[in-house]
Amino acid sequence: MRRAASSILALTLAAGLALPALADAKLEQAFDAQISPAEMSAWMKDMASEPNHVGSPHDKANAEALLARYKSWGWDAHIETFQVLYPTPISSSLELVGASPFKATLTEAPVPGDETSSRTKDQLPAYVAFQGDGDVTAPLVYVNYGMPADYDALERMGVSVKGKIVIARYGAGWRGLKPKLAQDHGAVGCIIYSDPADDGYATDDVYPKGAARPAQGFQRGSVAVMPTYPGDPLTPGVGATEKAKRIKREDAPTILKIPTLPISYGDAQHFLAALDGDVAPSNWRGALPITYHVGGSEAAKVRIAVKSDWSLKTVYDVVAMIKGSTYPDQWVLRGNHHDGWVFGASDPLSGNVAQQAEAKAIGGLLKQGWRPKRTLVYLSWDAEEPMLLGSTEWVETHAEELAQKGVVYINSDGNGRGFLGAGGSHSLERFVNDVAKDVTDPQTGVSVSARLRAAAQVAAASPGASPRLQAQAKAAADPSRDMPIDALGSGSDYSSFLQHIGLATLDVGYGGEGSSGGVYHSAYDTWEHHSRFVDPGFAYAGALAKTGGRLVLRMADADLPPQRYTNFADTVGGYLDEVKKLADTKRETQVTQAKLLAAGAYKLADDPTETHGPPTPLKPVPYFNFAPMDNAVATLKASAKAYDAALAAKGASLSPDAKARLFALTRGVEMTLTSDVGLPGRPWYKNLVYAPGVYTGYGAKTLPGVREAIEEERWADADKYSVLTAQALTAYAAKLDEATKLINGG
Repeated sequence: MRRAASSILALTLAAGLALPALADAKLEQAFDAQISPAEMSAWMKDMASEPNHVGSPHDKANAEALLARYKSWGWDAHIETFQVLYPTPISSSLELVGASPFKATLTEAPVPGDETSSRTKDQLPAYVAFQGDGDVTAPLVYVNYGMPADYDALERMGVSVKGKIVIARYGAGWRGLKPKLAQDHGAVGCIIYSDPADDGYATDDVYPKGAARPAQGFQRGSVAVMPTYPGDPLTPGVGATEKAKRIKREDAPTILKIPTLPISYGDAQHFLAALDGDVAPSNWRGALPITYHVGGSEAAKVRIAVKSDWSLKTVYDVVAMIKGSTYPDQWVLRGNHHDGWVFGASDPLSGNVAQQAEAKAIGGLLKQGWRPKRTLVYLSWDAEEPMLLGSTEWVETHAEELAQKGVVYINSDGNGRGFLGAGGSHSLERFVNDVAKDVTDPQTGVSVSARLRAAAQVAAASPGASPRLQAQAKAAADPSRDMPIDALGSGSDYSSFLQHIGLATLDVGYGGEGSSGGVYHSAYDTWEHHSRFVDPGFAYAGALAKTGGRLVLRMADADLPPQRYTNFADTVGGYLDEVKKLADTKRETQVTQAKLLAAGAYKLADDPTETHGPPTPLKPVPYFNFAPMDNAVATLKASAKAYDAALAAKGASLSPDAKARLFALTRGVEMTLTSDVGLPGRPWYKNLVYAPGVYTGYGAKTLPGVREAIEEERWADADKYSVLTAQALTAYAAKLDEATKLINGG
């Protein structure tokens, strides 16, 4: 296949035809012919050969190697550095004190058959970044997943975590919420572990026999309060350059106050087995061979001690550009990070090597005479893992330029065997669907679109399928409809582009069949594990490269805007329906609870032999003024329908000048969704349609100003943000009306 496609390219050039004259399909065939799975495997093996965390020698070496590669492929490349606060551990310990003492290991032993895992030099121990240093001893309390509902249950059991250390299991919510909620409830320390019920021998054979987390494995990560703002804690809203004005560390709201450590389930068993008190509720029990108790008494006391080096560290963003031939001041941006918590093979290098393959293939097209109409900007981020430091500081530094030049940001992160996943700006939903039809699935030989549609229909046919799955299946069964893409919350480098400056954004990757979760953020996320269990043969690295490459090439050379706005308008209408249902359900729940409390029903229903108290009464829920949103969504739907219809009817016949003006006009449409006011309590997040949730972290909250105001019982904010969001949607519609007028010859 490579030879055939290369021959097409060579013969075309020999005939004297420049590549821009080629049909898109032939250009993409020439691109595909240069994608080499073996080459991507070799790049990963090299880049994942030593620990890659911020400040490590190999992290810098990888950035320099990437720079050299991009230059060799014909890109104008440089490294841009920032000085960020990044704490590295000086010492840490965790021990059970008392009659049966036990000390946690806090390191991961090499496993047989994985040579990389033996390279323990420079590895970080068990650690989470931006916890609060300290040395405390206190009774231990098991809090299940450590989410708000778990603390409600503890309150009913009469168990307080105030002045105590909590132990929570990973899952059901973002990592950083667990110590944050513990801190908010008065705890003085936090332990997080992976229970084998969620991440270990109950899910698969453990590594190296299978892909699951072994007993000594643990999950590192960041616990910075990311829903407040990502990036360097000391420079919110501005780039962390050498001369940037910094706030004091003790004043940084994203740094926690209590010491926190992750541990393995092999060690967690000793701590959990020491607990007494009530037997944990049935849905709190994991797969360890013990009886799970809640604890809280002096019978199980724990000492946790963490000391860190809180100095500034240098991060290395690799920036590579190819200047556009026609529209040099319109930028198509593509990114994936290169730092990891240890070796980082699956997360993030599986995506980074695919991006490199795209860049090399584009460089090959350059050598053959092709040049993009718009400027391409390829970005390999550093310091994503500690909380999107490299990308956030770059975007904050270049925010004004990006607002003037940015067309789209296309992100990827980890990648594996399976199905295409995509999220982002819903105006680009049709664009993603069109690309998915033209990428072949490596395992089945059909398009990745066809395989995704089949999977959606099969999932919806399963007993108990959710309404969301059923809705997706209806779209999948109708070839005229687009498969929906997801809303984006946070957890990867798209956040600053989408939620701070409002640039149109996509996040793409493959997964669902390869298994990388069992080594996530551990010392076993190695080339050996990835090549066995996640993407054997690097076939889906190739699929990602072909997907990302098509998205970039098509956007770079498009004469007409690829956005279709009816998809966005319909999606926002669905979000508004969800918010209205949320308000109604919350109101009905409060009324029902009030009746049960008045009747003493909770006391009668509780087991008299166990300690229970009544639940905290819910606040009465008022009726909200959704009229501004109703009107705005109706206007948006009409404007979107008119634009899409006009483009379909007349777009192809527009003059080159009109097409160029139309593309330039639509480039800024998505930015109307941002507001300088920002979201309540976290003004860094300016997008009024997409945001990470305060209590979901990575998970998206749509129409967040209104939705979270209702969820968190901030009634005045619900009406305030109904108006602000309506204004943003109306401005969006007005931009579409302007574009429609241009198409119609106005």
